[in-house]
Amino acid sequence: MITVIGTGHVFNLAEPVSFIVKNTWPDAVLIELDMSRYKTITSEGDGGESKEGRSTIYRQTAEYQNRMAEKYGNKVGGEFLAAVNTGKLAGADIIPIDTDAQRVMDEMWDEMSVGEKTRYKLSGIRDSVLGRRAVENVQKSFAVNEEAYVADMRRRYPTLVRKLIDERNAYMAEQINKASEDHENMVVVVGDAHVEGICALLKDPVVRKIRLADLMDDARLKEVRKMVWNGEDTI
Repeated sequence: MITVIGTGHVFNLAEPVSFIVKNTWPDAVLIELDMSRYKTITSEGDGGESKEGRSTIYRQTAEYQNRMAEKYGNKVGGEFLAAVNTGKLAGADIIPIDTDAQRVMDEMWDEMSVGEKTRYKLSGIRDSVLGRRAVENVQKSFAVNEEAYVADMRRRYPTLVRKLIDERNAYMAEQINKASEDHENMVVVVGDAHVEGICALLKDPVVRKIRLADLMDDARLKEVRKMVWNGEDTI
């Protein structure tokens, strides 16, 4: 079975993610990180990326996420670190499954039209001004109608969606399918926007989805805990 957990990287979700991993007893934990970011998050080295070596678009995106995470008393990637540490305690293999983040961001920026770049910059300015309200509005809109939200994003930011969502979904699904050849019970932790796209490409017939909206709502999270504790497939 594959349990796919959809998270939001700025939210403080370490505890529920840790609970799910612990009580699923996986033989592998797969996380939406490339090897460089994995090493940085787990302090196994600097990951080979100094601030000086980062492109402007990559650095600005990382700085924005860090600022938003601080507003929630969190550090970006906290849920990944929780999944890794809990997985290690359970004896699970830890497998980073994402493609190189900086390369993808740089390719996205190079391929964007002038209009798309302008919309992206203006959106970043607006989100910085609105702060937490912008993050929460996105999360709520996405949860209410994911299909419509993604369609609107694809219309306004076609290159962004193709590079950051579609192509990475395909790559990560391929890594998950490869891992499933050697592991029977896996937990996959990815950003919530990747869940449906990845799951549509998985070969395993049994996939249990836990979405960000489930983790953010107390009543729904209680049902998730019950499902995981009882070893059920769905809430």
